[in-house]
Amino acid sequence: MVKNPCFVSLSIFIILSFLSTISSADIELGSFLQPNNQTSNQTSKWDSPDNSFSLGFIPIPSSSPPLYSVAITFSGIPIWKAGGDSGIVDSNSRFEFLRNGNLRLINSSSTVLWDSNTANLGVTIATLDNSGNLALSNGSTVVWSSFDNPTDTILPGQNFTTSKTLNSGLYSFNLTKAGNLTLRWNTETLYWNQGLNLSINSNLTSPSLSLSNIGILQLSDITLQSSVRVAYSSDFGETDNLFRFLRLDSDGNLRMYSSVGGSGNSTERWAAVVDQCLVYGWCGNMGVCSYNDTGPVCGCASRNFELEDPNDSRKGCKRKSDITNCSSSLTMMELDNTMYLTYQPELSSQLFYAGTAGCKSNCLKDTTCIASTAVADGTGVCYYKTTDFVSGYHSPTVPSISYVKICGSEDPNPPPSALTAALSSKPFQFRGWVVAVAVLVTLVAVVLLEGGLWIWCCRNSPKFNSLSAQYALLEYASGAPVQFSFSDLHSSTKGFKEKLGSGGFGTVYKGILANRSVVAVKQLEGIEQGEKQFRMEVATISSTHHLNLVRLVGFCSEGRHRLLVYEFMKNGSLDGFLFAADGNSGKLLNWESRFNIALGTAKGLTYLHEECRDCIVHCDIKPENILLDDNHNAKVSDFGLSKLINPKDHRRTLTSVRGTRGYLAPEWVANLPITSKSDVYSYGMVLLEIVSGRRNFDVSEETGWKKFSIWAYDEFEKGNIFSIVDKRLTENELDIDQVLRAIQVSFWCIQEQPSQRPKMGKVVQMLEGITEIERPPIPKAASEVSVGGMTMNVSDSIIASSTIATSARAPSSTSSSHRFSRDLTSI
Repeated sequence: MVKNPCFVSLSIFIILSFLSTISSADIELGSFLQPNNQTSNQTSKWDSPDNSFSLGFIPIPSSSPPLYSVAITFSGIPIWKAGGDSGIVDSNSRFEFLRNGNLRLINSSSTVLWDSNTANLGVTIATLDNSGNLALSNGSTVVWSSFDNPTDTILPGQNFTTSKTLNSGLYSFNLTKAGNLTLRWNTETLYWNQGLNLSINSNLTSPSLSLSNIGILQLSDITLQSSVRVAYSSDFGETDNLFRFLRLDSDGNLRMYSSVGGSGNSTERWAAVVDQCLVYGWCGNMGVCSYNDTGPVCGCASRNFELEDPNDSRKGCKRKSDITNCSSSLTMMELDNTMYLTYQPELSSQLFYAGTAGCKSNCLKDTTCIASTAVADGTGVCYYKTTDFVSGYHSPTVPSISYVKICGSEDPNPPPSALTAALSSKPFQFRGWVVAVAVLVTLVAVVLLEGGLWIWCCRNSPKFNSLSAQYALLEYASGAPVQFSFSDLHSSTKGFKEKLGSGGFGTVYKGILANRSVVAVKQLEGIEQGEKQFRMEVATISSTHHLNLVRLVGFCSEGRHRLLVYEFMKNGSLDGFLFAADGNSGKLLNWESRFNIALGTAKGLTYLHEECRDCIVHCDIKPENILLDDNHNAKVSDFGLSKLINPKDHRRTLTSVRGTRGYLAPEWVANLPITSKSDVYSYGMVLLEIVSGRRNFDVSEETGWKKFSIWAYDEFEKGNIFSIVDKRLTENELDIDQVLRAIQVSFWCIQEQPSQRPKMGKVVQMLEGITEIERPPIPKAASEVSVGGMTMNVSDSIIASSTIATSARAPSSTSSSHRFSRDLTSI
C-alpha cells in the first residue's frame, strides 16, 4: 500500500521541526534554576546545543557557608556572570525566567540582585547558543543578549563597542570613540591607555573591538579599509581545539587566554600591563607593590604602618598614628627607589617642578599633601599626593625618591631576616639551639675571614687563577653556568685572536680554559638588558639540556662586556659541509649523515618549542647555527639569544629583522607576531638545503632563473625527485623513502600561513615515518609576499639596509589567490 506523499512530507516536516527544537536547547518561560537542583521537572543548568557552554550556579571557592554565582561557563571557566561581582547568593536563591519575559536573580529573601530588564517586551524564549551567547528573543528579534551586556569577558564572535564596559571589582575596561583601549581604577584613574598606531590616520565613527579564533585582538570601523590588529596571543595562529577569551581579571589587568577544549584550564597568552605593579591600587590604599622571587607582592612603606587586613595584604595599609591628630611633630619619611603612581586625571593637577628638597619640604608644609614623589632624572619633576588614596611601587630600577607624611619618629622596615623575626617575636629564652647557632655562625665567620685573606693575598698568583678556573669548571659540572671574568676570557682567547665566525648576535672566538678545555667564546653585540635580566636569561639558556643543543659552559657580565662560553664543536657548522667546493671531498656528507642531522636538528627544536618550561623561539635557524660534533651529530646553537638582544619587541619590522636572508618566514615582513612556527619555516628551508646541497635562494640557468625552493617544488610536482637531490650523492647510497619524506616535510614547513605549518614534534614524526605525510600544497610564500599592496620577492628584500619600496616587484607567474597580500585581519 503506497502512502499519501503529502502525509509523508508532513510527517517528515513535523519530525524535523521536533528535532530542531530539541537541538536548539531553548529555555521556556517559567523555567528556573537553583543551586544543586535535583527536582524531577527542573535541571541544575541549561546547556548549549553542543554542550560546550552551560548556564547555572557555580560555587564561590573557599566560601563558608557555600555561596554561588550564576554564570555561563565553558568547561567550568566562567565567561559571563549575572550581576557580575554583585551577584553572589546563597544556596536558597533562584535564577528565574519569568513568564513576563524577564530574567532575574533573587536571593533567599527574594531580593532581586540582577535582572535583564526585559519584562513585558514580548520575550517568548531564551537560548544559549554554541558561541556562548545567551539571548532573549521575541520571535526572530533579539531583545537582550549576554554578548551585548558583558561582565568581565569578551569571546570570539562578540563585538565590543564604546557603549559597553568590562568590570572587575574597582577596575573597568572601555573602548573610546578614538579607538583607544583603556583600563581605569574607580572609573576615573586611567592607568593604561593603548591607542592606534600613528601611521593610521583616520577619524573613527563607531569603533568595535573583537577577538578572533586565532588569537588576534582587532579594531574595526567603517572608516578603516581593514581591521587594525591591536594585540596578539603568544600562540597566535594555533587553532587545534583551542578556546580563546579576553578577560579583565580581579587584579586590574586585561589578559588574553587560551584553553584546550574540555580541559577546564586556561593559559595566559597576553597581558595589557606587563608590570603588574603599575596597575593602580593593586596593593590598596597606602600599600606598596614590589617583587620577590615568585612575583608581585604587597607590603607597607614602613613599620609606621600596618596592614588593614593581616590575612589579605592587597587591602592596603593604615598609619599606626593618625597625622590629623598628631601629638608629636609631623615628619616626611624618605623611601628610596619608590614612586607613588600618578595617572590622569591627577597627573595634570599634581605635577610640580620643585626638585628633590622642595618636593619633600613643600609637601610637609601643605596640610592637604600626604605623600610626594621626586623623579630623580634631573628634571625637578615632583608629584604631590593630595587625594585620600595613594598607590606605591618599589623596585631597585625605579629612578624616584618618595616621601610619605608620618606622625612621630621614623621606623623603617628592617631587612628581611628569619632569625631576627623569630627572636623578636617571642621573649628571649636561653635554649641549646641558640648556643649551637651562635657556635656555627662563629665558625663560618672565621672560615670566611681566613678564606678572604687568602684570596686577597693570592689573587694575582698564576697558580691561583688556574685553580679558580678549575673550581669554576667544577661548578659547571654541578649544572650551574660558570661566571668568568672578562680578563679570564681575554686571556683564554689570546686577546680574541682566533675567530671562528660571526653572525647577527656577535663574533665567536676559540678559547682554551685553564684546564685545557677548548671552548667557543661568543662576544655579544647590541645587548639591551641590565645585569639582572641578562643573568636571568643566561640561567634560562643554561637550564636547557638536550643531545641536539649546544651546551652553555658559562658567561661573562662585566661592565659593558657580555659574553657566552659554549662547548667547542670540532667539525664547525653545517654550511661548511653542505656548500663546500666540489674539490673538497673530505667535507662531503653522505645521505645517512644528512638525514641524521636533519632529524637531530628537528629534535632539538622540538625540545625548545614544546618540552622546555617556557617555549624558546630561536628566530635565526640556518646552517651556520647548526654545529656538528666529532661524530657529525647536529647541535643547534644561538638559541635564546633573540630574547637577549631585544626582549620587548615581539613584532619586528623590516628594519629590525635579525634573522638571515633566505630563511625568514613571511610574518617577519608583514609585521606579524614571531612564534615557534617562524622557526618551522626556517627549518623547512634548511631541510631543503640538506637534501639539495644548494642555498634555497640560489637562482641559475638550470632553475630557469627561479629561486631554487620554487623550482624544486615544480620538479617535485613533475616527479623529478633526483633532480632536487645533491648531484654529489650517488643513487645507490640514497634511501628513497627518507629522501621523499624530507622533501615533502620541507614543503609543508615553508607554507605561507603559520597555521598550515606543522609543529616541530610532528615534523620529527613525519621524518621518522611514524606519521603519514599528505601531499603538500605549493608554498607560494617561498617566492613572494605582499606588504601594503605591493608584491615583492622575500629573498631579495630581507636585507638589513633594504626598503620595501626599492625591493618591490610583481612576478607575473604567481596567482593572486595565493599571495600573502590578502588581508590577514579578516581571518
